[in-house]
Amino acid sequence: MSTIERKRPRDNPRMSQIVKHDGRVYLAGLVARGAPRAPVAEQTADILRQIDEMLTEAGTSKAKLLTAQIWLTDIREFAAMNGVWNGWIDPNGAPARACVEARLASPDFAVEIMVTAAV
Repeated sequence: MSTIERKRPRDNPRMSQIVKHDGRVYLAGLVARGAPRAPVAEQTADILRQIDEMLTEAGTSKAKLLTAQIWLTDIREFAAMNGVWNGWIDPNGAPARACVEARLASPDFAVEIMVTAAV
């Protein structure tokens, strides 16, 4: 039986930010930390920096992404988000991905991203 490793760098008893299990790393949905209320491209860049940091902490990288889920508060911002995403993603490791329009927990945030990666 494999163990489940949880990390809570933001100290939230409701959820784990990083969960490792059976050769995979699951990240919680992330929103802009340093750029709330900023344009979608800036928020996306901030989130992708966080993803890089958390994947490194978990012993993996964006080259090993398996899936990505992206929520936009306005699907008309799809091109702006993709402009940043396309410059960030490993061209040899693009994950299976979904992107939908949704209302997020706070009007400060225009995008949220959640990923899973292999270790």
